[in-house]
Amino acid sequence: MIAPEFEIKDIKLAPSGHKKIDWVRKNCPLLRSLEDEFKKTQPFKGIKVALSVHLEAKTAYLSLVLKAGGAEMYVTGSNPLSTQDDVAAALADDGICVFSQYGCSDSEYMENIRRVLSHHCNIIIDDGGDLVHMLHTEMRDEIQYVIGGCEETTTGIIRLMAMNRKNELEFPMVCVNNADMKHLFDNRYGTGQSVWDGIMRTTNLVVAGKYVVVSGYGWCGKGVSMRAKGLGARVIVTEVDPVKAIEAWMDGFEVMQMRKAAPIGDFFVTVTGDKHVITVDDMKLMKDGAVLSNAGHFDVEIDMAGLKEAALSTIDQRKNIKGYEICPGKFIYVLGEGRLVNLACGDGHPAEIMDMSFAVQALSARYLVEHRHFNEKLIKVPHEIDLEIAERKLKTLGISIDSLTDEQRAYLDSSCIDE
Repeated sequence: MIAPEFEIKDIKLAPSGHKKIDWVRKNCPLLRSLEDEFKKTQPFKGIKVALSVHLEAKTAYLSLVLKAGGAEMYVTGSNPLSTQDDVAAALADDGICVFSQYGCSDSEYMENIRRVLSHHCNIIIDDGGDLVHMLHTEMRDEIQYVIGGCEETTTGIIRLMAMNRKNELEFPMVCVNNADMKHLFDNRYGTGQSVWDGIMRTTNLVVAGKYVVVSGYGWCGKGVSMRAKGLGARVIVTEVDPVKAIEAWMDGFEVMQMRKAAPIGDFFVTVTGDKHVITVDDMKLMKDGAVLSNAGHFDVEIDMAGLKEAALSTIDQRKNIKGYEICPGKFIYVLGEGRLVNLACGDGHPAEIMDMSFAVQALSARYLVEHRHFNEKLIKVPHEIDLEIAERKLKTLGISIDSLTDEQRAYLDSSCIDE
């Protein structure tokens, strides 16, 4: 059902959304196997789940998998520009409570979060930390119903770590992003591909031969840089971490400060999780026609407020491309209002990638329900879950690998080395 004040205006969109979800289902063998298993075992029977993840077809299918396991689902998006209304309509048509719509205002977005959390939810599935933040600020009375939660992304875990250091986190959260079967593939290959999908479909510009400046060389930055290189770009990396800077250099990329990279770059991609990575002073140094995009969770990496104040004029150049006259006669262009470019301007990560990531989410949520009581507030994804997902994934790929013999296992466990 849909709350009246957030009603999707055209339920006729649902058939389009159903087709998108069906395409994802066909390309997510891990989630399909979990859906079949959950239907039989009902691990979430009697459990209410609050979910705030970018609301497109992969997220919708995760919601349906959890529902198949008995969960009562309350769903919203995690970004005002990443909800696909036809997918939201399809979920509502399938009997899931949905509070989300594309292009909502910031106040509407926060109200959607409140409506999801008002149902005494037991499991929190978060992407960026907005559900957890709301529970610890405005809606503390709802914490009594929470068993625990799962955090999807790097930015959300940074927020959780800050809360935990201050002893403010009041229920356990599984750090899904840190699981090997999540960050090694989702952050690197998923972000790498989906960021360039979003940039290229929005700009319709060639990447080959251009200078691409990537800010941040974590797993996401590595993926964005690798894909840019594969497209024929010349890649410059900016970093604040000396170890990561050396890693970028040895991976074959130029490394320099943003102030030096600004006049060189044709495309800029921020992926740091921090604010004001690109400042107005940097923008004033850029070429006429430079394209700026953000691949971090929040729209703070590019100083959009400063840019809007400094701009002499603006132009809506194309859908999701806004031009800002930063100096007389010189325009720079920002994609998707500086929000997460792979979702504001695209469909997000490929289905096969999210199949692994959301399998981690589903099994981590089940782990919370099964165990319920934890001494720590920040919980690592159990290694057994990583291994289970990896083994299932290999099976879907038709790949067999070797296993250790008893003799080899004993040798590795021994402190002695045979001569």
